[in-house]
Amino acid sequence: MHETTNHRSRFWRTVPAFAAGTLLVGALTACGATEAPAASTLPPSTPTSAPAPHAAVADPLLRMISNGNHKLAFHVTPGNLPAIVLDAGGGADSSYWKNLVPVIARETGSEIITYDRAGMGASDEMPGPWKVEEAVSDLETGLKELGATKDVVLVSHSLAGEVATYFVNKNPHWITGAVLVDASLPNLYTDDVVSALDAANQAQAAELGKQPSTKETRQLLALVSNYGPMHRAYHNVTWPAEVPATVIVSAKTPFDTPGEAQLWRDAQAQFAGAAPNRRLVVAENSSHEIPVDRPDVVAKAVNDMAKKLG
Repeated sequence: MHETTNHRSRFWRTVPAFAAGTLLVGALTACGATEAPAASTLPPSTPTSAPAPHAAVADPLLRMISNGNHKLAFHVTPGNLPAIVLDAGGGADSSYWKNLVPVIARETGSEIITYDRAGMGASDEMPGPWKVEEAVSDLETGLKELGATKDVVLVSHSLAGEVATYFVNKNPHWITGAVLVDASLPNLYTDDVVSALDAANQAQAAELGKQPSTKETRQLLALVSNYGPMHRAYHNVTWPAEVPATVIVSAKTPFDTPGEAQLWRDAQAQFAGAAPNRRLVVAENSSHEIPVDRPDVVAKAVNDMAKKLG
């Protein structure tokens, strides 16, 4: 059963480290923060809800695709190739994009692919710690089966930024451009940051482990069981220079204190400024849930990327 946005927001407040893939605690303010470079910003007057489609868009088709001993649910909205692939953040499945899919499909005419990562939505669970390499393999297998291995535009929110970074490094010629929506990016994860995040995660995991075991809690615990080593390794991963990216950062960020929020903004700005084919956009009047709060910003970035890349 797909979780609702309201449920996900409540769960985010309960265990923010798991839902976003990151948690910044007060101790991180001592790590310091530098002022982020100027970014292109859409005006606050821009509508805060996605426009209703004016043309009919076909309903998504469900494809259950096997990777090893588990099956994954891929949802395909018919359209022209190249495809646009939407990957939701931690704690969310493909239904997270349900309001944006028809808008992007109408505006671009492209085939739209969403999917449920292992343990989410209609996809099978995988035992043991969450491994980004396995998530990459799942996405790779699905796109191969669907014939989407060339000129793909990849749209990744939050935790899915980690999947995107490893995926694009492994398959740079599959992806013609990416839109990274308040994504978890390598720049954030210095040793000090990872140590603080890992400590907070483990404390929350201990509490979560006392609760009844459900599909949700099992997935959240899997996300943090190898958190420290995974993110120290992630800090050293770079994005291929030849793959363009639009980086959308929320105005509020996932975090409440100014120091923590600034660390997040800095990581986004540093990533965007590392290559001339990257662009930074601030989603004004938005929380971390940009696709919900400002779907117009995401739709415009995707449409602009698709047009730019032909």
